[in-house]
Amino acid sequence: MQSPAMAPTRDHLDWPFFDDSHRALAAELDGFVARGGLDDVDHGNVDAACRQLVAALGADGILRHCVPKAFGGASEEIDSRALCLVRETLAYADGLADFAFAMQGLGTGAISLSGSPALKEQVLPKVARGEWLSAFALSEPDAGSDVAALACAARREGDHFILDGEKTWISNGGIADVYTLFARTGEAPGTRGISAFVVFADTPGFSIVERIETIAPHPLARIRFENCWIPATQLLGSPGEGFKIAMRTLDIFRPSVAAAAIGFARRALDEAVAHAKTRKMFGATLSDLPTAQSTLGEMATAIDAAALLTSRTAWKRDVQKQPTTREAAMAKMTATENAQWVIDQALQLFGGRGVRTGEITERLYREIRALRIYEGATEVQKLIIGRELMKEAAR
Repeated sequence: MQSPAMAPTRDHLDWPFFDDSHRALAAELDGFVARGGLDDVDHGNVDAACRQLVAALGADGILRHCVPKAFGGASEEIDSRALCLVRETLAYADGLADFAFAMQGLGTGAISLSGSPALKEQVLPKVARGEWLSAFALSEPDAGSDVAALACAARREGDHFILDGEKTWISNGGIADVYTLFARTGEAPGTRGISAFVVFADTPGFSIVERIETIAPHPLARIRFENCWIPATQLLGSPGEGFKIAMRTLDIFRPSVAAAAIGFARRALDEAVAHAKTRKMFGATLSDLPTAQSTLGEMATAIDAAALLTSRTAWKRDVQKQPTTREAAMAKMTATENAQWVIDQALQLFGGRGVRTGEITERLYREIRALRIYEGATEVQKLIIGRELMKEAAR
């Protein structure tokens, strides 16, 4: 939880990537945190904490940034820069709050992009108000980064589809009310034979097989579909378009993963600076030592480098309306890797105190690690960047 005396810097909002609406949003977010919007959340009960956080974010209007304006959203289309600002602010204050917000958008992004008007009306307003929790079900036991290996199947029977298979590492698994599911429908080999669906948690044949515990507690689960019938009206887009829909969704939200990493890194730097100014050492303070000053300088530079890449990506999507696959991969890779290093340096500056359970550096160290894996591991981001470069070279 954020201490009252510490708040994230807003200097980067003066960059040309942002406008007055984003600066107003930042002020609203700071006010939400300062008013205690994230207080009194029992992180010992992760499921209950996520429900409470979603309800609080919905009541304050913050979740409106996860859906289009026509269905209760804050802008005509989902604004990537707004997503980034929200995630950076929440991650700075509370990693679980960032997670709760992110999943509301990621879990329903495909519905916003490709859902029928009826599905959008049924789901999106409830998500924006914090009444429903959502999930994004893509990964499988044998298909994580390799989406082409996906095995969960959906076969058409009249005006229904029948789902069979498993998904794993599903964020909000076990507590979500609505799941965006990707399953193989077989129109073509590999990724061209995948379709996207909406599945509600109370659908017969849907079950939670296992809850998954991680170093930074979040609700995760392995889920199963056994002879699970859903109406064909819950198909998103057309059959065989699932992979494209998933990638379009990730392109929107991947820069916000980078922003969350930046939020964690900014908090680590601020904590390290505050500690260095007061820690007595060798007749002076830690901040007086050239080695500490050098480390803090490198930390600040790594954060700004990541923030520039992230802001550029979100701006290019929002303003130029151009594809950002390569830019999003660069931002996600750089921000998460830099944040891991920044947080490690902060912990080193704290010394033994840094690894003590309950210290902010210890929490940040656990929180950042997953960001280098989910929504495409760093190694996958490198492949994406290289692939996009080869596409450009072939033109």
